Amino acid sequence: MPTARPKAKKAAKAKAAPKKKAAAKSVAKPANTIKIATFNINNVNRRLPNLLAWLKSAKPDVVCLQELKAEHPNFPEQALADAGYGAVWRGQKTWNGVAILAKGHTPVMTRDALPGDTADSQSRYIEAAVAGILVACIYLPNGNPQPGPKFDYKLAWFERLIKHAGKLRATGHPVVLAGDYNVVPTDFDIYPTKSWDDDALLQPESRAAFARLLKQGWTDAIRTRHPDQPMYTFWDYKRNRWPRNAGLRLDHFLLSENLAEGLLEAGVDTAVRGREGASDHAPAWIVLKRA
Repeated sequence: MPTARPKAKKAAKAKAAPKKKAAAKSVAKPANTIKIATFNINNVNRRLPNLLAWLKSAKPDVVCLQELKAEHPNFPEQALADAGYGAVWRGQKTWNGVAILAKGHTPVMTRDALPGDTADSQSRYIEAAVAGILVACIYLPNGNPQPGPKFDYKLAWFERLIKHAGKLRATGHPVVLAGDYNVVPTDFDIYPTKSWDDDALLQPESRAAFARLLKQGWTDAIRTRHPDQPMYTFWDYKRNRWPRNAGLRLDHFLLSENLAEGLLEAGVDTAVRGREGASDHAPAWIVLKRA
C-alpha cells in the first residue's frame, strides 16, 4: 500500500507557501510614455545580478537606487553601461549611497546633496535632469533608535527636504521626488501589527512631516493609483516577514502637478523580493505620459 509520506510533504509545502502579495506587476510600457522606478538595492555590488536581471525584464527608463553601500570608485558603472544604462551617483561606505540611472544616456546631475546643512556628509540625495524631468533620488534617514540623536537627524533632514521640495515645486518644472522615505504614512501602509509601534518609521512626527510635504501640492503616485491596496515595498528579513507578507510601504513617488496629470500606472515588482539574494525592498515604479 502507498504510504502517507507524499501527502504529508505536499501539505507541508502548501503550509510554507507565502501569502499572495497584493501589488501590481510590471506591465508593458505604452508608446510615448516614460517608466520611472525606485529601488533600495541594499548593496549594489552584492546584489548586482538581481539588479541586472530586473533591469532586463522590467525595462525602466529611469531608476533611482538607494543604499548602494559602495564607495564612489566601486560603483558598477561599466556593468550598468553594458546593460544599457548611464548613471550618476554619490557613493558611500556603510549604509548610504544614491544613484540615478537612465536607459540609453547619462542623466545630467544637478545636485549631489540636499541643501541646508554643509556639515552633513551622508550620501542620501542626488538630483538629475532626465528626459525633461527633474528626478530627485531620496534616501531619508531611518531614525532609529528613537528618541535620540538619530531620530533628531531624521526630522531635521526631513525639514530640509520639505524646504527644498517647496523651492523645486515653485520653479514650475516637472519634478519627481522618488526613493526610500523611511516613513510608513498611515496604518494602511503596514500589515496589522503592534510590533513596529515604537519604530521611527511610524512615529507621529515622521508621519506629520510626510503629510506636510504632500500638502505642498505633491501627488503620492502609488496611493493615487491603488487607493484600496496596501502596496508594500519592504519586508524585513527577520521573523519570516516575507513569506507572511508582513510588509511596509516605505518607497514613494511624489509628483508635481504637471506630472500627476499624466500618471498612467504605478506598481511594485514584488516577485523581485522573493528571489535568491534579494534586497529587503522590492522595486516600485510609475508610468507617465510624456508631454
